[in-house]
Amino acid sequence: MENGGTGTLRIRQVLLLFVLLGMSQAYSGLGLFSVEEEMQSRSFVGNLAKDLGLEVGELSSRGARVVSNDNKECLQLDINTGDLLLSETLDREELCGSTEQCVLHFQVLMKNPLQFFQIELQVRDINDHSPLFMEKELRLQIPENSPVGAVFLLESAKDLDVGINSLKNYTISPNSHFHIKIRVDPDNRKYPELVLDKALDYEEQPELSFILTALDGGSPPRSGTALVSVMVVDINDNSPEFEQPFYDVKIPENSVLGSLVVTVSAWDLDSGINAEISYTFSHASEDICKTFEINKKSGEVSLAGFLDFELIESYSIIIQATDGGGLFGKSTVRIQVTDVNDNVPEVTVSSITSPIPENSPETVVMVFSIRDRDSGDNGRMICSIPEDLPFKLKPSFKNYYTLETERTLDRESRAEYNFTITVTDFGTPRLKTEHNITVRVSDVNDNAPIFTQTSYTLFVRENNSPALHIGSVSATDRDSGTNAQVTYSLLPPQDAHLPLASLVSINADNGHLFALRALDYEALQAFEFRVGAADAGSPALSSEALVRVVVVDDNDNSPFVLYPLQNGSAPCTELVPRAAEAGYLVTKVVAVDGDSGQNAWLSYQLLKATEPGLFGVWAHNGEVRTARLLSDRDAPKHRLVVLVKDNGEPPLSASVTLHVLLVDGFSQPYLPLPEAAPDEAQADSLTVYLVIALASVSSLFLFSVLLFIAVRLCGRRRAASVSEGHFPSHLVDVSGTGTLSQSYQFELCLTGDSGSNEFKFLKPIIPNFPAHCPGREIEDNPTFCNSFRFSNQ
Repeated sequence: MENGGTGTLRIRQVLLLFVLLGMSQAYSGLGLFSVEEEMQSRSFVGNLAKDLGLEVGELSSRGARVVSNDNKECLQLDINTGDLLLSETLDREELCGSTEQCVLHFQVLMKNPLQFFQIELQVRDINDHSPLFMEKELRLQIPENSPVGAVFLLESAKDLDVGINSLKNYTISPNSHFHIKIRVDPDNRKYPELVLDKALDYEEQPELSFILTALDGGSPPRSGTALVSVMVVDINDNSPEFEQPFYDVKIPENSVLGSLVVTVSAWDLDSGINAEISYTFSHASEDICKTFEINKKSGEVSLAGFLDFELIESYSIIIQATDGGGLFGKSTVRIQVTDVNDNVPEVTVSSITSPIPENSPETVVMVFSIRDRDSGDNGRMICSIPEDLPFKLKPSFKNYYTLETERTLDRESRAEYNFTITVTDFGTPRLKTEHNITVRVSDVNDNAPIFTQTSYTLFVRENNSPALHIGSVSATDRDSGTNAQVTYSLLPPQDAHLPLASLVSINADNGHLFALRALDYEALQAFEFRVGAADAGSPALSSEALVRVVVVDDNDNSPFVLYPLQNGSAPCTELVPRAAEAGYLVTKVVAVDGDSGQNAWLSYQLLKATEPGLFGVWAHNGEVRTARLLSDRDAPKHRLVVLVKDNGEPPLSASVTLHVLLVDGFSQPYLPLPEAAPDEAQADSLTVYLVIALASVSSLFLFSVLLFIAVRLCGRRRAASVSEGHFPSHLVDVSGTGTLSQSYQFELCLTGDSGSNEFKFLKPIIPNFPAHCPGREIEDNPTFCNSFRFSNQ
C-alpha cells in the first residue's frame, strides 16, 4: 500500500508540475501563516477564503485543495468554512532542524478556472528541549605541569531549540582550579572553555570532577548537565626513590648459582609509565656483570657466577631504578662474601738442593712457603713431615719454612728419601695438601772396595795353555759412580824369587786372572800373591785379598825306577841262595812318580820271567819274592822284567829288568851275566835315555836343593857296602799307596874305573849304618858315592 501510494503521489507531483509550468500566468502570491510547534492536531492556522477574498462556497465549487511540495500534508482545508487546520502536531526540530526560521511551503490549487496560490507556514520554536550533552561524563586529561590560565576546550551541549530558546550559557560547580569561559564561533554557536586557575599536582590530587551546566534562553530556562572528570596527567617530575640508600648483604662463597642475594625496592610518586620502574646495574664492572644479575621488574639480585672469597671479598654494586620518563634513583648494595673452607693449602718451593753430599753436616735442603687462600681458621695452617727421618722443618718467617738435615747422611744406608710434606688447615672440614719431595744423597768416597772373599784359592791343571782364564776375584764398593769404579792389580809378591809377572796377569776392569804360561806341577805346586782393588775416587781407597793358586797335577810323568838302576854295561845282579824258602825277598823295586795323588799311585807286576812261577812281585810295594822253594833243577840265571804303572788317566808305565843269580852261598864267586840280547839292549838303552832326560829336567828345579845337600854331605866321599841279601824294607812306604811318604836320602855309588860312570845302586844314608853296594864287596877299584835327597810329600 505504501509503495502504491508513493507512486501515486509522484505521478501527481509530475502532473502538478506540468500544470504549474503551463499556467504560470495564473500564479499569485498569498500571505504568511504562523503557528507554534507542538500545537495539537486540528488547531486553527487561518481562514484561507478570507485571505483570498473568496466566498466560502466558491472554494468548494472550484475544488480548492492544499498541496505540499514535499508531500507532507501538514495542513488541511475545511472547504465548508475556508479554515486551514493542522492535520498533525508539528515538531519544528524535526521539520527544520537547527534552522532558526522554519517555513513550510504549500500551494492552494483551484479549478475552473485553474488557479493556485503560494502559502508559507512558519513554525515557531518553543522551549521544548533542554540542552543536552552527548556524554554524561566528560573526561579531560590535563598535564600537571599546565600553566595557570591554560584553556581547555570542553564538549558543548546540544539544544534543539533555536533563537532565544537555544543554548545561552554554561556554568560549573564551584572548585578551586577551574572556571568556565564561553566562546562563540562565527556561526554563533557557544562553546565552553575550561580555564585553569590553579596549578595542578598529580601527586597531590590526581583527579578532579565537577558539574558542567548548560542553560538555554527559554523562560523558564531549561538546562542540561554533565560530569566533568579532569584526569591530571602525570608528568615525570619525580625520580624513583629506594626504600634504603644502602643494602648490606652477606653471602657464602659456596652459594649455588641462581641464589637470591637481595631484593631492592624503589617507588615513584608519578604514575603510569612515569611510575614504571626498571632496575639495572649502574657502571658495573665486568666482575659484577659476570657474577650477579638483576631482575629489571622485581629488583631481585641473584647469583649468576661462582663466588670466590679468595679472589674478591666484597662487591659494591650501584643499582639504578629508572622510570618510564627517564628519571632515576640510585642505591648501593654492599655484598660481603663470607669465606668457607674451600681452598686447600698451597706449597710453593723456592729452592731445593738435591743431591746432598752424604758427609755434609746440617744442610738446608729446601726453602718453601705455604699459603691458604681462605681466611680466619680456614687459612691457618700447620706443616709436618713423617717421623723417623733425618730431616726437620724449621719456620723461617711468615709462612716460610726450611727443610734441613738433622745429621750427616749415609748414602750407602739410604741413597734416596721420598717423603711427603703435609700442610693442613684448621677449617671445618680440615683440608690438607701433600707435597712429595725426593732428596737424593750424592756419594762421597768413604768406602773402600771390599773383596767378596778375604782369600781365594784357584786350581789350575798343569800343562795349561797360555793366557788361560784360571779364575776371578771380585770386589764391591758401596759408593757409587766413579767412587765405585774398581780397578784390580797384582801387588808385588812377598817372595822376591817368585816370578809373578811371568806367571799370572789380571784384568784391571773385571778381576779375571789369567795364567801367562804353562805351569808344571812338578816344578811349582802352589804359589800365593796378593791382589789389590782400588776405586776411582779422590783420594782413592783400596783393599787387598790373598790369592793362592794350586797347580793340579796332570799325569804327565811316567814312573821312575830308583832301584835297581838300569845300566846296560854293568847290570846289577841279585843273588839268591838256593836254600831260600818260598816268599824269600829277592829285592825290592823302588820307583817314584813325579806326579801326585792318584797319578802317583804305583802298582807293580811281573811282566816277563825266565821261568814263570818261580818269582812274584807284590803289586803295592814292588817286592820281588820267591814264589816257591828253589831246587837244583832251577836254572842259575834268571831275568825278570817288572812293569811299574801309575794310576793316572791314561796310565803311564816304566819297566825294569832284574837279573837274579841262584847261588849256593854268598861265598860263590860272582859270575857275570851274559850280554843282553839285542832287543833287550835296545830297551835298556831307551830306558837310560829316559832317565837321563828326566834327571836333567828335575835337576833344574832341584839344583839349589841338591847343591846344598851335596855340600853338606861332601864328607862322605867313598863307601862300600855288601848287600845283606835284600833291600831294606823301611825305605819304601808299603802302606798300599805305592809312593814315598817321607824324605829319603840316597847315596849314588859310582865305580872309579867305569868308563860310563854308570849307576850302581841307591842306598839311604842312615847314621850308624855303613853304605853297601849290593851284589858284591868293594874291590880294589876305587868307588865313590854321592848322596841326594828325594822328597815326596
